[in-house]
Amino acid sequence: MRASSLFSLRNLGTAAWVLTLAACSSSSEEIYGEIRALGDFRGGIATWYDATGAGHCGYDASPNDMDVAAMNAPEFSNSAVCGSCAEVEGPQGTVRVRIVDSCPECASGHLDLSKQAFAKIAPINDGRVTTQWRLVSCAVQGPVRYRIKEGSSEWWVGIQVRNHRLPIQKFEYQKNGSWVEVKREPYNYFVASSGMGPGPVKVRITATDGQKLEDTLPEIKAEKTFDGAAQFSLQ
Repeated sequence: MRASSLFSLRNLGTAAWVLTLAACSSSSEEIYGEIRALGDFRGGIATWYDATGAGHCGYDASPNDMDVAAMNAPEFSNSAVCGSCAEVEGPQGTVRVRIVDSCPECASGHLDLSKQAFAKIAPINDGRVTTQWRLVSCAVQGPVRYRIKEGSSEWWVGIQVRNHRLPIQKFEYQKNGSWVEVKREPYNYFVASSGMGPGPVKVRITATDGQKLEDTLPEIKAEKTFDGAAQFSLQ
């Protein structure tokens, strides 16, 4: 368990996300440069904790990218929100954060921000402030990436999608000419309990707005990360 500040309300745990595709396709889908709004602003609160960039979503620590946050329990949705981004407006500023963790004790609308992110919207000593926030596209660089989980083999494999501009709704792989959907686990890996073979493996990911990307993973090898061929569009 990671260190937490006085103002954090949580420990690691499982939770459920109730943000729906309908919410992500509201009338406020505006484009701001390289950022696309994925829903309307809604009221909420923000606290802070001593984040590292790692957490329930299974990402590596990110010391050079500390504008991160944990999603409240009702909206974490079995890790479906992991890697998504949110724009948060506080009393003294605005910050865009990437969701890397869950906050099981936080109620709907509550974001637990990294200390660095919280400092951009309010004084650290405030600890807890009223905000409004909405989901937005992530300002990522380069193509999507695929991380093969430790312990994976041709007989059991976990794959995590990283560096995605839009939230991931579905992961599939091709078997005997047909697409097979892979279950997403609470720790943010898509796990094929019977494996996908040694590779190459053709995979397909679908964003919450319906966009699809297809890639071929050259092999299934534990702890390897492969770049995809493209990135989701803002349009």
